[in-house]
Amino acid sequence: MDIWRSIRNAIPSVNSAGYPFIGGALAIAIVGGLLWGVIFWVFLGLTIWMVIFFRDPERIPPDGDDLVLAPADGLVQPIVEAVPPAELELGTLPLKRISIFLTIFDCHVNRSPVAGRIARIAYKPGKFVNADLDKASEDNERNGLLLDTGKHQVGVVQIAGLIARRIVCTAKEGEQLRAGERFGMIRFGSRLDVYLPVGTEVLIKPGQRAIAGETALARMSAVGAVRTPVAPLAPTE
Repeated sequence: MDIWRSIRNAIPSVNSAGYPFIGGALAIAIVGGLLWGVIFWVFLGLTIWMVIFFRDPERIPPDGDDLVLAPADGLVQPIVEAVPPAELELGTLPLKRISIFLTIFDCHVNRSPVAGRIARIAYKPGKFVNADLDKASEDNERNGLLLDTGKHQVGVVQIAGLIARRIVCTAKEGEQLRAGERFGMIRFGSRLDVYLPVGTEVLIKPGQRAIAGETALARMSAVGAVRTPVAPLAPTE
């Protein structure tokens, strides 16, 4: 039993968003394999890749209320100062932006970089240029979340890529998220941008690999941090 438990613990769970893709590829493998054996092996390989792509491992966030965690697995891009997307209403002054590029082999589950209330969710349609390019932050389809920690405001933006055609956000405005908690995913290959408060100390360097919910990207400082007023949520019926 211990051996089977160890094997099970070593295999990460699969995100429910992947069930239709995995099931579809497996069904084609079985049915197509009855007609031609090559189809079975091709789609069996695709099924295995789907399982790997939609993996959803458990993550353990480090201690520290002032830490900004990676919202995605992937490669850290050049860290720049950029004006946040207008729809987030974070102001018009440039803020430090940390971008993480995900390949089709990275885990694509997105996690909250901080503990806080979702003050705003803003979706904007756009293009599907290579997410590795800097202009993807401005031109591509995206979905932004503004997180209010009570002391700071952090923006995190899901950006579709060249292959990605579907941004999934399971969180809702007004919801309280824990640091490292899942809030969505992007299929297949994408980018996430994190906009940091003024006075934040960056802890990571471009070229490093980040692990969602575990890698500390930055540390928010109480000195010099500025909170942008956020309009209250409209009352629900």
